Amino acid sequence: MPSDTPSTLGSLMAEAAAALTDAGIENTRMDARILLARAAGVDGGRISAWPEDIVPDDKAETFRGMIARRVGHEPVGRILGERDFWRHTFKLSSETLEPRPDSETLVEWAIDFLEDADAPRIVDFGTGTGCLLLSAIGDLPGATGIGLDLSAGAVACARENAKLLELDDSVEFRVSDWDSALDDKDRAEGFDLVMSNPPYITADEMTTLSPEVQKFDPRLALTDEGDGLAAYRVLSNVAFDLAKPGGFVIFEIGRGQENDVGQMLVEAGFVGVEYREDLGGIVRCVAAKKTRCSVGRCII
Repeated sequence: MPSDTPSTLGSLMAEAAAALTDAGIENTRMDARILLARAAGVDGGRISAWPEDIVPDDKAETFRGMIARRVGHEPVGRILGERDFWRHTFKLSSETLEPRPDSETLVEWAIDFLEDADAPRIVDFGTGTGCLLLSAIGDLPGATGIGLDLSAGAVACARENAKLLELDDSVEFRVSDWDSALDDKDRAEGFDLVMSNPPYITADEMTTLSPEVQKFDPRLALTDEGDGLAAYRVLSNVAFDLAKPGGFVIFEIGRGQENDVGQMLVEAGFVGVEYREDLGGIVRCVAAKKTRCSVGRCII
């Protein structure tokens, strides 16, 4: 607790670690170090190297406020207002998911598919912060893309991230119910890649999620309030119509959904369904290709 004794980096770390431990927070020292570095305006390494450094009262109180929020299970990224993902830092809003390392599986695969393509075009459904689209575009010279989201707040956040990353000349973000914001020109040109991380958590699974997710991620971006597959039923067919001949689709999926989603893609007309695991060994993405003639639906 605060006292007349000047606060130091070390004393604030000890104070925060105790409070977070009592609240049942995991990774207490890591979370405390990240927040203290931001509040005190120092490099994280200095906290361990010079714990005796005095922290001004205003910065100490800012830090204590951050720790109080973390004790309430607000994620560190939400407290900071940003999250590192792929090679960038993305601003967050209350209407966007906090990007997670598992989703980098989709970005890596997208780049693998398109690295030899000439000025590839990408469309991203449920773009949120824009992290998937902007990460891929940033690593693919000449690439352009459109990010779509039902939430106006999410679209505003994605536009801000594009500007911060100096990619706003390469991408557009539009408020859209599925593909409603795509015009005739967009459809005629088609896309080399259709991708999405849609809401795939089942209604039953929502009750098992951590407080960090349940309380602070937008529910609309997490679940379809059903079996977790509703978005794929729509997007599989939308993706086939939008993909160029020879183009690809990649979806992020939940645990155990690979067979259902793969079958939907086949029924939509895609071929060559593949799966890719995340770093935890869970199948995290499903991809497929559109050919010139696929399951009776031919492209002239």
